[in-house]
Amino acid sequence: EFGIDPTAVAAAPAAGAGAAAAAEQTEFDVVLTSAGSAKLGVIKVVKELTGLGLKEAKDLVDNAPKAVKEKVSKAEADELKAKLEAAGATVEVK
Repeated sequence: EFGIDPTAVAAAPAAGAGAAAAAEQTEFDVVLTSAGSAKLGVIKVVKELTGLGLKEAKDLVDNAPKAVKEKVSKAEADELKAKLEAAGATVEVK
């Protein structure tokens, strides 16, 4: 009667919900933004978490901000962040 198509209105919310689910992030990058005052402790933790050698871990910490690990799950990202922050580092999860 008013020229309104009810199927177009019903499809719009479904498309919005699908886009929100598709946009949900599943892989995260753990980025060391600063080593803080306990640099040696942070280097040891980075070495342990990444499996890098001492020199590579030191280079990573010295060149912060730098990604410690990329494309990890949310749980692993939270665990890495907690360990690095306990050592005195400033960490960001992207």
